[in-house]
Amino acid sequence: MSRKDRSGRHDPATAERVTSIIEAAERAAAALIDSADANAKRYLEEAEAEADRVVAARLEGMIETTDALVEQAEAIRRESERLLETVRRTGARIQPDGDGTAPAEETPLSRGKHLAAVPSGPEPAAEDSLRPAPEAPRRSENAAGARLLATQMAVSGSSRKEIEGRLRSGFEIEDTGAILDAILGPED
Repeated sequence: MSRKDRSGRHDPATAERVTSIIEAAERAAAALIDSADANAKRYLEEAEAEADRVVAARLEGMIETTDALVEQAEAIRRESERLLETVRRTGARIQPDGDGTAPAEETPLSRGKHLAAVPSGPEPAAEDSLRPAPEAPRRSENAAGARLLATQMAVSGSSRKEIEGRLRSGFEIEDTGAILDAILGPED
């Protein structure tokens, strides 16, 4: 409120003071707004920097985990290849015409198929008369079959004791140690 002089007019000194007070208030408000903007900008920059640090740390953790998973998968792949090669070598050793060496060409076993095909039906009687009478399985064929079974059981995760029991009951092998040691390694 400005003062009025005796004539009823406003005092010019009071008007100037009011104007300077308003200008000072406007400058203070502008400075306060500028300071708030600067603080908000600084806060946002700090928050972004912290978020970047958190993201970088998480990415580093994910990279380490991924690397470990890749290493484990590679180890599993190598072990699978080793087991498959063992099965192939065992299959080559038990082939009826095999000489104990790996076959020159792909065998049904190396393709993951059964060793022998099942005949589709009875054969003609004329051919039967030309064939010799079937022999009892030879001991070496039993041993080869036992090795194959033991290898398949080992690949599928059976324990040494389970394999031993199956060899004793299915092939009537009393001393299974040599077969098990050849496939699983010596027992500790």
